Amino acid sequence: MVLSFKVRFWEIRERSGRAKAFDVRWTVNGREKSESFLTKGLAESRRAKLITAAREGEPFDPKTGLPASELRELRQRTTWYTVAREYMDTRWERTPGNTRRTIAEALATITVAFVDKGVVYHDPRVLRRAVYSWALNKNAWVHEPREEWGAALAWLERKSLPLSELEDPDVLRRGLDALCRKLDGTFAAAKTTKRKKAAINEVFAAAVEKGYFTHNPLVSLRWTAPEVDDAVDPDCVPNPDQVARLLEVIRQLPGRGAHLYAFFACMYYAAMRPAEVIHLKKSQCRLPVTGWGLLNLNGGVVTAGRDWTDDGAVHEIHSLKRRAARATRPVPIPPILVRMLRDHIACFGVAPDGRIFQNAAGNYIDTSAYNITWNRAREAVLTVDEHALNLVKRPYDLRHAGISFWLASGVDPAECARRAGQSIQVLFRYYAKFLAGTRDRANQMIELSMNHWEATRMPS
Repeated sequence: MVLSFKVRFWEIRERSGRAKAFDVRWTVNGREKSESFLTKGLAESRRAKLITAAREGEPFDPKTGLPASELRELRQRTTWYTVAREYMDTRWERTPGNTRRTIAEALATITVAFVDKGVVYHDPRVLRRAVYSWALNKNAWVHEPREEWGAALAWLERKSLPLSELEDPDVLRRGLDALCRKLDGTFAAAKTTKRKKAAINEVFAAAVEKGYFTHNPLVSLRWTAPEVDDAVDPDCVPNPDQVARLLEVIRQLPGRGAHLYAFFACMYYAAMRPAEVIHLKKSQCRLPVTGWGLLNLNGGVVTAGRDWTDDGAVHEIHSLKRRAARATRPVPIPPILVRMLRDHIACFGVAPDGRIFQNAAGNYIDTSAYNITWNRAREAVLTVDEHALNLVKRPYDLRHAGISFWLASGVDPAECARRAGQSIQVLFRYYAKFLAGTRDRANQMIELSMNHWEATRMPS
């Protein structure tokens, strides 16, 4: 926000019954500001100082109410490390554990880079771990950091850059460049960099709200993040025959294989996210003896980590992705998946809370557990060429395969997006290569209709 010279001062206001009973009041560009003091003398001194700044021609910040000189002092004595911790403190109560962890990862990466130029802590891994696990984790603040972390954080407090230096484009680029690399120096995935950059931008926006900056310095910075290829590669998406082969092998695997047979099938035939399958309850399912069924999805189970949740639980139950808390998503399912789910319930029962899929102890299915089973199935089924293409490398790729099959079958893209729980914009971005065939079929149908009407049109 632009600084303003439109400053007006009011008389000191006394409010009895308050610890700080004397208010200094003024307006900047029409926005009212105030500060409270214990004595009238302190209030008069503060008012006189502000009036002097205005008379000497200093502009004031409408957001904080401070004159430009005090705003500069604020930036010079406040470090990025302080602002990062303030942000986590402010966001903590209204943020789920998984998001807390994601924000902390982003902030830990850039905070260790926003230090005096050329200085490096002697053990970067300890410093990064101390910032991530203690400085940016409000749950950990109830106790002092371990000794090696305390030493690393004391060093960081001394070396962290003041905010006044973060308006230097070269300093900002140095920090953002750090987001592009892992701790070992290798390049991070483009999606990871993009996610971290978005989190950092939110911190700068919050710093603007608090008056640390008059504008977000990232907005005008010329810096390009690595390109993110969101589109699903058709070479990595299995066809129905390959999916059937994988599922059949999973069903026959010893141990947890038979229990995960219908679990993986949900990702393909209903295009469900893994978190949604883990959360699926019998009460959400309509499973007729014959014909199509229906799943009424209403949330997912996310692994947050006990260090980041309020109750120390490893998992959190979230609402549907990018949906309101009580939103639901009905997804029709074909007879083959209906039969799989009916057989699964008959064979394994359900958890005490009604969940269809559970581990041996009745708890949530663990990500690492189903990944191990998936990798065993890939090793047993896929050919050398299919492995070279990274075909269905992750269980999540079954969801891509399911959506791609819907599109290839001629289902309207808007209906595909609705069933998958995506926006139509996201669908077109991720599945552009599959939509090409849909467009071609649509063009052919339109052309046939045009030819029909052209042939039947009465001659004039």
